[in-house]
Amino acid sequence: MKRRDFLKTTATGAAAVGVTAGAATLASPAIATGKIQWKMVTAWPKNLPGPGVAAQMLADRITTLSGGRLEVKLFAAGELVPGRGVFDAVSEGTAELYHAVPAYWGSKSKGILLFGSQPFGLRADEQFGWLAHGGGQELYDEMYGRFGLKPFLCGNSGPQWQGWFRNEINSVDDLKGLKFRTTGLASEMCAKLGMSVQAMGGRAMFQAMQSGALDAGEFIGPWTDSALGFYQIAKNYYWPGVGEPSSAEECAVNMEAYNALPDDLKGAVKIACESLYNPVWTEYTTKHAAALKQLVETKDVQVKKLPEEVIIAMGNAAGEVISELRGDSDELVKRITESFITYRKSVASYMVYADNGQMNARALNYTY
Repeated sequence: MKRRDFLKTTATGAAAVGVTAGAATLASPAIATGKIQWKMVTAWPKNLPGPGVAAQMLADRITTLSGGRLEVKLFAAGELVPGRGVFDAVSEGTAELYHAVPAYWGSKSKGILLFGSQPFGLRADEQFGWLAHGGGQELYDEMYGRFGLKPFLCGNSGPQWQGWFRNEINSVDDLKGLKFRTTGLASEMCAKLGMSVQAMGGRAMFQAMQSGALDAGEFIGPWTDSALGFYQIAKNYYWPGVGEPSSAEECAVNMEAYNALPDDLKGAVKIACESLYNPVWTEYTTKHAAALKQLVETKDVQVKKLPEEVIIAMGNAAGEVISELRGDSDELVKRITESFITYRKSVASYMVYADNGQMNARALNYTY
């Protein structure tokens, strides 16, 4: 997809605008037609490579798995509510479900941020493992239940990049005062290193970098980033994106609407979300790889690794962020944090022998 095809859609909703109380009543299902019709609002432009594509896949899959009895119509960012307003819109009943990322809802509770990504945290498979097998889903349900929502993970971008920089980063001092776009707990990590952090959508990030309001920024990875055109402004593309070793995408459903469904349609929503996690993740991985090759070969993008001293400094800052969450005044945030830490330690000790070992061995094999 060409950048102009989706950037002409309404903005991604960089401003966090809520919905009015007067719009808080759920629309009545279309019982006369034998169908329940739901509105899905998203944080993305329609068909944005990556999350915009995944959102449409989810709407279509719920409709298909329900046999057409639960029909989901997608509204891209700005079509019904701003992209950053989807949480409130579904919580208050303006729409029945949304597609976004937990990293956008830190103003609701910092505990929410752990369900999407954590600096130096879980990979995509580990993130799903924590929720499915490590007690994370129960905590996810408890937290979102405070807002009248039923949450599900439904995809993952895999490892994100540290982002696009106008100038090279050679030391920790080069980060101080840098105007940088990121989200979630990565924002807090970067702020501790003296960076001036700003949160905004992808289109707004492009415009801010173009105008000079931003010096650098990260969005997702090569597939989505190339479509947004960041390479036109900054040529230094840094890895690893330690702020987001993975970034989970989520679907949250208005609890009242969800509870009103018969059990088989509840199952259709749940299975649609869970069954898309791996296809979405592997599509990102496949298309990121192809897009990076194109960026390097045809757009003169310079792929660069963060200096080791910068990675270490970011790790120390991330440790401070997690320590603060462990001491949060909200007892539920503390429980979420401890559950995450316990699971991370468990899988990290195993990955030394498993995936890490295999990847390190493969890097030494040049026979094919």
